[in-house]
Amino acid sequence: MPLVLIPPPYRGPTQGTAELEVEGENVLACLEAVEQAFPGIMPLMVDGNGGLHRFVKLFRNGDLLVGDVLQTRVDPTDEIEILAAIAGG
Repeated sequence: MPLVLIPPPYRGPTQGTAELEVEGENVLACLEAVEQAFPGIMPLMVDGNGGLHRFVKLFRNGDLLVGDVLQTRVDPTDEIEILAAIAGG
């Protein structure tokens, strides 16, 4: 099963869980599985239009995903890493 790596800023809804094995054939299905396990995490990553927030980056096996990121297919051995860009001023 794909492994989703959750960054510290998003671990509130996950109650501190840093990684979670989920079932899913694409990135969106994996994120939805995390949401099912830990309600409230999805709005941190996905906007109201169903797209990725502009400050969220996703990686598969260390490679930055580009294009239609949420529809990217994943294999059972893949790692999906969420990177939350934190802006300061």
